[in-house]
Amino acid sequence: MKIAMIGTGYVGLVSGVCFSDFGHSVVCVDKDQRKIDMLERGEVPIYEPGLDVLMAKNVEAGRLEFTLDLNAAIDGADAVFIAVGTPTRRGDGHADLTYVMAAAEEIAKAAKEYVVIVTKSTVPVGTNRKVRDVVAAANPDLDFDVASNPEFLREGAAIDDFMKPDRVIVGVETDRAATVMSDIYRPLYLRDFPIVTTDLESAEMIKYAANAFLATKITFINEIAALCEKVGADVKQVSKGMGMDNRIGNKFLHAGPGYGGSCFPKDTKALARIGQDHASPMYITEAVIAVNEDIKRRMIEKLQDLCDGSFNGKTIAVLGVTFKPNTDDMRDAPSLTIVPALVGGGAKVRVCDPQGQHEGEALLPGVQWQEDPYEAVKDADLLVLLTEWNEFRALDLAQIAGSMAHPSMADLRNIYNADVVRDAGFVAYESVGRIGYS
Repeated sequence: MKIAMIGTGYVGLVSGVCFSDFGHSVVCVDKDQRKIDMLERGEVPIYEPGLDVLMAKNVEAGRLEFTLDLNAAIDGADAVFIAVGTPTRRGDGHADLTYVMAAAEEIAKAAKEYVVIVTKSTVPVGTNRKVRDVVAAANPDLDFDVASNPEFLREGAAIDDFMKPDRVIVGVETDRAATVMSDIYRPLYLRDFPIVTTDLESAEMIKYAANAFLATKITFINEIAALCEKVGADVKQVSKGMGMDNRIGNKFLHAGPGYGGSCFPKDTKALARIGQDHASPMYITEAVIAVNEDIKRRMIEKLQDLCDGSFNGKTIAVLGVTFKPNTDDMRDAPSLTIVPALVGGGAKVRVCDPQGQHEGEALLPGVQWQEDPYEAVKDADLLVLLTEWNEFRALDLAQIAGSMAHPSMADLRNIYNADVVRDAGFVAYESVGRIGYS
């Protein structure tokens, strides 16, 4: 199969590379000259473990290439995937479909023979039918189908998720389109990974419903964590006991400073807006959005208590600012709420993150970046563990406590436990949903 992938962002690049590893011929298209130049040099513009190696392998094999030329990429393609951004539109919570519709129109004008136009971007219900209308208007003579193929990739584990998916969702209108999509995903079908074929609207809704449900699980356990702190329970034990119930499962039940990233904040807002537009309010999703913001503010209060009520004049070391480990993605990360509150309160803030500085320098003004966590904590009044990178899971706590001016720790990912931290010499410790001390 020949595939054109429009967009070399996170979803487009990972999908394009993985499709080429299936044995397909893939051309990835982008309008950003800088990105294409980087990719042609073998450089990956995003951080995703293993992606650089897999990309190099398939470029060398002649199955993967990158271009600015949309016409050349689409020529002879069996399927063209739209994998462009759908950011939250300012003011109303809608997903911004400007890039999707622009791509659809450009595809229509460039295509000359039958092609399946596949929306990989996360889009509101009904978007694929609008894509079909845009294509038909731009090129009335074109023979084409549209398909919805939402992605379910976890940043930091995207290659494994693509190659070993829980399921692949394909929304189509015709048997012809279904056959093309089946051929594209044949390597997964042969290994018995489930391919679920639906109508367009159901495929679109599955993506939003899945992400909203996962965001709900995270927010629920964070609310339980707040109550655990009041009643003396341990949220880690509560999560374990809940997760052993097969009806609930143990994933996404880890208490912390709230969800962030490229999907959950954007998709929950979009789903809430879709419900409003169709007079079917998503009350649970709307509550999840509100509570998630409250959780971030509660973390700030927790840090303030460890600083005797004021950040002014304090030196605070923050370990981890990306929204999760194994990614450089800062989008809607809790750090973007918490760190500015520290700086705004008069604190001197040092930040250490294995991959966060590239994006974080522009997003977190007024902080000092450190490559070594042990340098970041020297003479600090408070250590904040904000992202659970492996590099921060086995720190020499005694060395850190001995180097701090006032050894206090806010463990917002529950990496350590109070007894270990106390024995290392910390005079104060707070986590999320567990009893601390001061």
